[in-house]
Amino acid sequence: MKKTAIFFFLFLSAVVLIGCGGDETEPGSTSSKVDITMPKGAKETVEEETVVEEKEVVEAGLAKKEIVWPKDQAKMILIPAGSFEMGDSLNEGEKEEQPVHTVELDAFYMDAHEVTMEQWKKFKGGKVLEPWVKAASPGNKHPVVGLLWEDAVAYAEAMGKRLPTEAEWEYAARGGLVGKRFPWGDDDLDDDAVPREHANFDGKGGKDKWGDKTAPVGSFAPNGYGLFDIAGNAFEWTHDWFKYEYYKKSPRKNPTGPKVGDNVNGAKKEHVIRGGSASLNSWALRVAKRTTIANNTFHKVAWIGFRCVVDVKDGRPQLRPANKRWDVK
Repeated sequence: MKKTAIFFFLFLSAVVLIGCGGDETEPGSTSSKVDITMPKGAKETVEEETVVEEKEVVEAGLAKKEIVWPKDQAKMILIPAGSFEMGDSLNEGEKEEQPVHTVELDAFYMDAHEVTMEQWKKFKGGKVLEPWVKAASPGNKHPVVGLLWEDAVAYAEAMGKRLPTEAEWEYAARGGLVGKRFPWGDDDLDDDAVPREHANFDGKGGKDKWGDKTAPVGSFAPNGYGLFDIAGNAFEWTHDWFKYEYYKKSPRKNPTGPKVGDNVNGAKKEHVIRGGSASLNSWALRVAKRTTIANNTFHKVAWIGFRCVVDVKDGRPQLRPANKRWDVK
């Protein structure tokens, strides 16, 4: 699918939404809780653009595969350090997915689920976004959508987290698989050939009964790392600016994206979104697929949500003070 088609479907999908549903129950699982406290003298907030020294604040949870993050009660999965081949190794995508290049990443924790309507409402004191958002995600356990990149960053910072880099997102989405098209392996790109047991994308069938609406998080099986809905359901904001030719000069070790984005569709400074959505076909579910959308009010007709990550130091998750400029050395 061409990039213009993705923008068209993102806009069209908001028009056809109708009705609202009730809250639905999130699939449950038990995890080890981590007790996190701020270090003495550390402030919950800092002035804008202030660079804060990173401090280790977690004494428990060494090398645990799963933790529960106290600030938002999100289950987080340990993504191990490693390297992978980033990009379209199947030579079927668009130019911005090339060239395939080796990336090395440190370990990090990632939210097992996309941030939910319930978590967002708690963060905003019960305030709900535009009415169509409630129609798109009709329940507290559905992912929150219709967010600016700045909205996602604000939530992440308030929770002592950050958005994943584009490289971290793709590495985690692959779930340990090598050279595969989707997080679960290889299927043909034809929508009818992609089993709907794996993801919520355009249309209905099998476990996918939500059509153009999001599903409750965790409605489908996780990938190899234990991440749910990493393909489909809602697009996810990443930290990185979008640049068509960034892969040609991306650093090998822990890349954090270009300093500024390309001018796309008349709008500058756009960030990468990943993962596809309930409103798009299987082409957008590919782990190598990267795209963007204007970071302005147009985003509010798009199925865009997010999930967060936290850094790992000496095997321990790190609480990040608000507004920490983590990507500035």
